[in-house]
Amino acid sequence: MVKATIVQAVNMAMDQELKRDKNVVVMGEDIGVNGGVFRATDGLQKKYGKDRVIDTPLSEEAIVGTAIGMAVNGLRPVVEIQFSGFIYAAFDQLFSHAARIRNRSRGRFTVPLVVRAPAGGGIRALELHCEQGEAFFAHAVGLKMVIPSTPYDAKGLLAAAIRDPDPVIFYEPMRLYRAIKEEVPEKEYTIPLGKARIAREGADLTIITYGAMVKQTLQAVEKIQDKVSAEVIDLRTIYPFDSDAIINSVKKTGRAIVVHEAPKTAGFGAEIIATINEKALLSLEAPVARVTGYDTALPFARTELNYIPSEERIINAINKVMSF
Repeated sequence: MVKATIVQAVNMAMDQELKRDKNVVVMGEDIGVNGGVFRATDGLQKKYGKDRVIDTPLSEEAIVGTAIGMAVNGLRPVVEIQFSGFIYAAFDQLFSHAARIRNRSRGRFTVPLVVRAPAGGGIRALELHCEQGEAFFAHAVGLKMVIPSTPYDAKGLLAAAIRDPDPVIFYEPMRLYRAIKEEVPEKEYTIPLGKARIAREGADLTIITYGAMVKQTLQAVEKIQDKVSAEVIDLRTIYPFDSDAIINSVKKTGRAIVVHEAPKTAGFGAEIIATINEKALLSLEAPVARVTGYDTALPFARTELNYIPSEERIINAINKVMSF
């Protein structure tokens, strides 16, 4: 076991999979010699060589398109997009090709591709760097969407994503890259995709969240633990998401809140609420609340934190739902 941050755990997962499987390759802008913008790939090119840890030209569409071809032909590319806001340049490649090749070929070909990207606000980056657009990819049938919230999960989920036969979008909460340290096994392990975890058990209220908002939610719940026993579910995988974990918890508590950083309208929280209404409506004692980002672009540094759901906003939602 070693004490590791999320960015170190991500590096450990890639190191593990490069060593385990000669078909795994890592590629992206400045990921080789420089080790990536956040140093997530630091040391990997020196260890595995330029043929397996590949510095690419500055073109997200070309990087992902090339990786899809590599994946169809038997390799397992792990692509880094420098910031999540740059991934939209490759959306056509992901939506029209990576997500559809299994169906288009009637199962003859798969695309074992992982596209990693640091995501979310709170680091005072520039425009288009910190988008939190998980709902786009959850809607693309054929793609899987994963967002870890802890170092332990980051390593296990990324290893599972690399081994998966289908394309996975892997958002890493960059606000937490070095904000959390915990024990991470040095030995190989994976965490199944599509399986949520109970980050905190409770009896009065269920809060469903993921990514950077897990830490924010747990801090908010800690402040009112004497008044409300809140259960916090960390989805881990956005698609396919663990609906059983959500429904079982809501049936136990009777109340629910969804917290995510992305904009409210058509955000993934809406899908979670629809699922609760379909499968646990008669268990609800109050309408399900949402605490989200706003329907605007993520603002620049000075007002950035006003956009991200705060502990205060989460606590206000808890009080509203509990007093209904």
